[in-house]
Amino acid sequence: MGQEHVVRALSNALIQNRLHHAYLFTGTRGVGKTTIARIFAKSLNCTNGITATPCGECSACKEIDSGRFVDLIELDAASNTQVDNMRELLESALYAPSSGRFKVYIIDEVHMLSKSAFNAMLKTLEEPPGHVKFILATTDPQKIPVTVLSRCLQFNLKQLSPALIAAHLQYVLEQEQIAFEFAAVGLIARAAQGSMRDALSLLDQAIAFSAGEVGEAVVRTMLGAIDHGYLFDLLAALREQDGVALLEIADNMAERSVAFDSALQELATLLHRIALVQTVPQAIDDVEPERARLLELATAFTTEEVQLYYQIAIHGRDEIDLAPDEYAGFTMTLLRMLAFAPAKGIAQPALHAPAAKVQPRAKPVAANSRVAPVKQAQVPAEPASNSQSAIGTVSGNQPDWGVLLQQLNLQSMAQQLAKNCVLENFLDGQITLRLLQEHKHLQTKMATDRLQSALTDYFAKPMKLNIVLGKTEAATPALIEQQTRQLKHQLASDSIAQDSFVREAQAELDADLIAESIKPIQ
Repeated sequence: MGQEHVVRALSNALIQNRLHHAYLFTGTRGVGKTTIARIFAKSLNCTNGITATPCGECSACKEIDSGRFVDLIELDAASNTQVDNMRELLESALYAPSSGRFKVYIIDEVHMLSKSAFNAMLKTLEEPPGHVKFILATTDPQKIPVTVLSRCLQFNLKQLSPALIAAHLQYVLEQEQIAFEFAAVGLIARAAQGSMRDALSLLDQAIAFSAGEVGEAVVRTMLGAIDHGYLFDLLAALREQDGVALLEIADNMAERSVAFDSALQELATLLHRIALVQTVPQAIDDVEPERARLLELATAFTTEEVQLYYQIAIHGRDEIDLAPDEYAGFTMTLLRMLAFAPAKGIAQPALHAPAAKVQPRAKPVAANSRVAPVKQAQVPAEPASNSQSAIGTVSGNQPDWGVLLQQLNLQSMAQQLAKNCVLENFLDGQITLRLLQEHKHLQTKMATDRLQSALTDYFAKPMKLNIVLGKTEAATPALIEQQTRQLKHQLASDSIAQDSFVREAQAELDADLIAESIKPIQ
């Protein structure tokens, strides 16, 4: 899987019968070095002749598959490093094959051989018998003497991408008729770090661990992986510069015995994926379970912020062993992100206590009133002197949810939840909001409770909040904000592009306008 460049070269050599006497396969663990070596041995000794497509049915192919082919000799150099082992092996190479066309020697982890053993091998590599083929495999080609390297055809096997590993794991699970969740397969693919062998081993472990169904929660527990819900909440709090929420999330993670070292690693991985979405959106597959969240965060942060937070996360992980404890190292990294965040024209939040409640800018309406939308400019700066609300009431209409949100004291996750909802109904002390299915991850208990509390404070009486999932015809406040930002950026880009100074610079200096550098004036 994933080594087409090697397969193509070896296939052409077999088809054209242009065979070398020694091959060297390099690459990290579990990428297919030994597997390709064994398939190549079958291609050389298949009863049907030298071929790029061994039949797999003849006696030679079956014996190689079962490890009983007498002319295929496999040696683990890590266990046989001495010169005597190599001399014994090379002496047997002088004799003709017993049943096959070639004697094939597969020497795994060849870099582990001693200097004397390499010298003994060198003589045979210089003057090889015609019936002998050497296939060497190593994870560290730098330790192989150049005199040996120069006498081998070298092929570098690349690490496998998580997408390719995930696709193969899905194929295996489907063939085995085992139920699975795509997110769980993705977790295993990323944990394998480019090794198909490690991925298959982890998959076996997950099947046993989950009693037959490979689910995301089970795999996260097995791998000790961080629930990405925590990470998304952390970034949401960071976006709002909410130090209180950051520490609350860290405390929740500590209560659940989350490994903070792994949390920083996962946070850096998440920031890397956000940077990918910002720069190359097509790098994230359409079927990616977390695609909607990644797209949302990609628009919430600037590219500079993501790069900064990534650097802080990886440095925080390096320094966590030097901290008084893991919790201190983790929270200090979060506070560093907060302290070095680019200024957005708002006051730095206090970290030692929850933010003070902001009094409503208008006196509340009765909870059973029906109110009509109005423009933001109609909302007065001070509370009304009588029972009339700043949002005027018109029978049969609902309030403008976007205007109402501006009156609420919301932060962090509750604000994100509210901005991605539209008002469904407002009547008799109950508020029903509709949330798009793709944003259901925002509907956490903490965010819902905070939003309901803010509504209760604003209307000065208990309010019941209901949130339903489904499609919305109206635009959410978050979508309106995004469209406004895009419009401002487009207007700024058009203004710069039409500026006479810029156009002269482009014409006279052959200058290029860097679109990413244009920022609208707030």
